[in-house]
Amino acid sequence: MISEKMLALARKNSAIRAMFEEGAGLAALYGRENVFDFSLGNPNFPAPKAVRRAILDVLDGEDSLLVHGYMSNAGYADVRGAVAASLNERFGTAFGADNIIMSVGAAGGLNVVLKTLLNPGDEVIAFAPYFVEYGNYVAGCDGRLVVVPPNTEDFLPDTRRLEEAVTPATKAVILNSPNNPTGVVYAAETIARIAEVLEAKQRAYGTNICIISDEPYRELAYDGVVVPYVTKFYPNTIVCYSWSKSLSLPGERIGYIVVPSAVHEYEIVYEAACIATRVLGFVNAPSLMQRVAARCLGERADVGAYDRNRKRLYEGLRACGFSCVFPQGAFYLWMKSPVPDAEFVEAAKRHNILVVPGASFGCPGYVRLAYCVSPDTIERSLPAFEKLAAECFGPR
Repeated sequence: MISEKMLALARKNSAIRAMFEEGAGLAALYGRENVFDFSLGNPNFPAPKAVRRAILDVLDGEDSLLVHGYMSNAGYADVRGAVAASLNERFGTAFGADNIIMSVGAAGGLNVVLKTLLNPGDEVIAFAPYFVEYGNYVAGCDGRLVVVPPNTEDFLPDTRRLEEAVTPATKAVILNSPNNPTGVVYAAETIARIAEVLEAKQRAYGTNICIISDEPYRELAYDGVVVPYVTKFYPNTIVCYSWSKSLSLPGERIGYIVVPSAVHEYEIVYEAACIATRVLGFVNAPSLMQRVAARCLGERADVGAYDRNRKRLYEGLRACGFSCVFPQGAFYLWMKSPVPDAEFVEAAKRHNILVVPGASFGCPGYVRLAYCVSPDTIERSLPAFEKLAAECFGPR
């Protein structure tokens, strides 16, 4: 009855969402306080108070026909101008309103960009481990995801294997830093080397290859780590951003796309992306939240709270005997599985712990834990992790 494409996608339903739904079932059985759900990147910390004030100010102070009405598919011109000015001030760029398209979160932005760029059979490269939905997004636009195998020494992109992966059919490379699921931040030298590889391949093949920089975690970086702005390294870069994490607003679905003027055939790319928002059915980003976001460009979620969770969970798991990557950014902890990851996930469930298998991210042998939970959840989970460790490692 349904399309073959959607049937295939339905059968590959996200393990993250499946775990989230399973968590709701366990909570109903055992009580939410007795279930330790590290599956979904759903911030447990409230949005800054300025967001609520901005919502009320917009509703009370702006014309309701404007606030709730249609606008250009790209979004309100004044909001796009404010976003561009904020980026210019922070990163030394030179964007204007006509380099910005307001989007339905970073996921909506990625789908708009892929819809804009891909012909059937075009290839999009991602570095494993990668966000599980990339495959669905690319397939939904009739492209093919090409996965660069993981570099399990430091989980930075393997540029030698990138060289091998690029073909004349390569249309884009997705970068995600700070990274989901590892928490690794790509340093300037890494991005520069990726840019060097792609520039050489463009010359060799006579093609245009776009970097799509997926940046929902840009503001979540710790210990003074700098997250480089990719457009400064490679002209053919398009950025997808979301306020879901930086302002704890995942359900509001608000973000933006940056299409720099340096992108090849910028004018037609920008115009096509605006049309793609309509073709995909978004029409435009949520009107109210566009106007709210413009008033909150200087606001951030409490990174200190995530930092405390990061350190406590890492220390607690290490004390149990688990091996983990110490995250530089985002709010995920990437842990080596002492048994095959699918087995470990099932063992964890027996202790009411929900984690996501690394195979879902193209990297078997690991699991991901989202530590954007309450500090109390982490503290109460540690005895359960101790029991899980004893089951996996034996008596210590």
